[in-house]
Amino acid sequence: MTRIKVCGIRTVHDAERCVELGVDTLGLNFWPGTPRCVSVEEAWAIRRAVGEAAVTVGLFVDVTVDEIRRVREEVGLDWVQLHGHEPPEILDALLPRAYKAIRVPRGEGVTAAEVAQGCARYGGDRILVDASVAGMVGGTGQTFDWELVAEVAARRKLILAGGITSENAEAAIETVHPWQLDSASGVESAPGVKDIAKVRAFVEAVRRADERAA
Repeated sequence: MTRIKVCGIRTVHDAERCVELGVDTLGLNFWPGTPRCVSVEEAWAIRRAVGEAAVTVGLFVDVTVDEIRRVREEVGLDWVQLHGHEPPEILDALLPRAYKAIRVPRGEGVTAAEVAQGCARYGGDRILVDASVAGMVGGTGQTFDWELVAEVAARRKLILAGGITSENAEAAIETVHPWQLDSASGVESAPGVKDIAKVRAFVEAVRRADERAA
């Protein structure tokens, strides 16, 4: 089955409801430039509340390895997601339970070979791909040409992000066959405010696609 990640979780309530609905991975954003940012204390409370019922991923943007390790240990994060301009050696220092986010430009002129080359620079068995939008790190609500990453998804555990909603989740799975779908703005009523009805619809859409593919 396609795994389901909801990123930008800020409260214990939202975390628990997401898990109840079938979300298996929760993204906790530590980048201060977003309304989805959580403190270490808030993240720890979420991690404690969900226990082993969900995987927790900490999202970091261009901070030091020591800082990431400190937060990872204090919160008890399962995985680390690097969503900035980190070079491969930063990821290498955090492996094996870490992966890099690659931002794919929107519009014409981008090739699948170029995207695959960018992904290949980073180690680990997982890779996340997101839409590249000027001035934004993630949670853009924008999609990109999914055909560009289908080949990468055939070789690695690809996490597909960027404008994923209940309306396009089925098409995303049919086109890319990702290991995991990741939604942030697509399941919100406002930045940082999760809409549980949208989460439910998102999960149901993913499961419908899985049933058709079975």
